[in-house]
Amino acid sequence: MATERPWVLGETTWSVVRDAAYTVAVVPWGATEAHNNHLPYGTDTIETERVAHEAARLAWDAGARPVVLPSVPFGVNTGQRDIPLCVNMNPSTQLAVLRDIVMSVALAGISKLVILNGHGGNDFRQMIRELQPGTDLFLCTMNWYSCVDPQPYFAEPGDHAGELETSMMQHLTPGLVRPVSEAGDGHAKRFRIRALREGWAWAPRRWTEVTTDTGVGDPHAADAHKGALFFAATTERIGEFLVELAAADLAAMYGD
Repeated sequence: MATERPWVLGETTWSVVRDAAYTVAVVPWGATEAHNNHLPYGTDTIETERVAHEAARLAWDAGARPVVLPSVPFGVNTGQRDIPLCVNMNPSTQLAVLRDIVMSVALAGISKLVILNGHGGNDFRQMIRELQPGTDLFLCTMNWYSCVDPQPYFAEPGDHAGELETSMMQHLTPGLVRPVSEAGDGHAKRFRIRALREGWAWAPRRWTEVTTDTGVGDPHAADAHKGALFFAATTERIGEFLVELAAADLAAMYGD
């Protein structure tokens, strides 16, 4: 019997992979960190994996052949190390892991790799700049939560465990979401220095000095219906991207 979801590598057998002729690989990359009092530590990984699976399904149904690799559940959490079991993976470690993934995907004969990111502390752009000259594999990255404007869907999307993420988790894994009444308000202090506060200068935040409940953004207006709508819009857009990328000629990527 053929596997039910051949675009999900972790569920797929060798006999299917051997004949699948995959054209694009997707690696979901999340984090393991506290998300206020109501969302699980695996929120970023769960969301990113679910988005990847659904976007790949849509692309598969449209004739493309993407494959979603198992998720990487650890992200850059250097600012949260004093919060118990916020598991940090340094950028240099991520680079080493990504290098090995790139080698494995290239050896499989796949020509394109997408890093689907779900954690604000991760930034793969400089890693891609370092790795791209050494491989023929086309490398790109995207943050799934930035693919669609959240404003039409949420009053205050929030930055971390706020209305957007809570709505998504209420839709995707309601059994893992505690009642929102148990959540803190997600109030976050801002930098006192103007440039850092306005965003034209940047420094990492020391999380326990910014927020008392580990959240950034009020989750109390969240609901599963909002999450379902945003999930559908996001996966549709990423699915369309995977179809276009799968069909792209790497020798003719630019035009007027």
